[in-house]
Amino acid sequence: MSREYNVGVLGASGAVGREVLNCLEERGFPWASVKALASSRSAGSRLEFAGGEITVEEVTPDSFKDLDLAIFSAGASTSREYAPIAARSGCPVIDNSSCWRMDERVPLVVPEVNARVLARHRGIIANPNCSTIQMLVALKPIYDAVGIRRIVVATYQAVSGTGQKAIEELAEQTRQIFNCQEPTRSVYPHRIAFNCLPHIDVFTDNGYSKEEMKMVNETRKIFGDDSIKISATCVRVPVFYGHSEAVWIETARHIDAGAARELMSRAPGLLVVDDPDNNKYPLATDAAGRDEVFVGRIRADISCDNGLTMWVVADNLRKGAAGNAVEIAELLVRDPELLKTDWVW
Repeated sequence: MSREYNVGVLGASGAVGREVLNCLEERGFPWASVKALASSRSAGSRLEFAGGEITVEEVTPDSFKDLDLAIFSAGASTSREYAPIAARSGCPVIDNSSCWRMDERVPLVVPEVNARVLARHRGIIANPNCSTIQMLVALKPIYDAVGIRRIVVATYQAVSGTGQKAIEELAEQTRQIFNCQEPTRSVYPHRIAFNCLPHIDVFTDNGYSKEEMKMVNETRKIFGDDSIKISATCVRVPVFYGHSEAVWIETARHIDAGAARELMSRAPGLLVVDDPDNNKYPLATDAAGRDEVFVGRIRADISCDNGLTMWVVADNLRKGAAGNAVEIAELLVRDPELLKTDWVW
């Protein structure tokens, strides 16, 4: 009989945490027990899981002593406090926040792209930004085949990337507008219903937002290539679930669109939907609830000799967060060496 594992989910009551529970169940993760953890505000609430319910417990420094691994989706400050505690307790952490992504000690992992770096983890593993994940799953086969010199990306990101309150705000503003009422706002600086906001996270001194710089820095770290030139514009759009991206790349060596399409059609975790003559291309509505990344509109960039452009879509709560984290957890339990317990922080 194969071993089963005691799993903790910190931030279980949030949108990503709930999706982690769904993924653990749907993907058949070998859990013996699942402990739902959150702040004192959510402690005592009950969550549906595996045909029953589990009670949310308040997280404390002792919460991780009986766990084999934990998935964190509770924000950077919580991860900064509790991830080292968990690791020192012998419980490896897969963290969904931005806290550890650029830490040199912490591998930043997309299983289809750079699973090999898990071998050097020290008890904390970072999950990349949702938009970075889907873009790199699509670009990995091209990068391996011919190299990539430059990436330009424009994202169209769903409100669920901000959280449950943003989902509710879009729904409420839509109702208000349909009822000829002035829409109220509290999550975003401007109305999101029937609007697009070129503003995700705070702006930095170079004019780019933190979200845009995450895509730049995380891409270079995951590919292990600081030479790639990258520019991103991240836009919040009135979609509930599913991020979309228009991606332009300049390759180091020439590859035509047909060869690129063939490479991507064989890549793990990537589905090519590319028949524009019959109106078939990736849609956020089709990606919702799926773990795959979808790519289409693959074509030569007529402005660049070695250029390709494409359209990339994924469910931001699944592959962009919870699903990627559970895939990492699956890799950990397949290799006992990755669950060693001698970490020091």
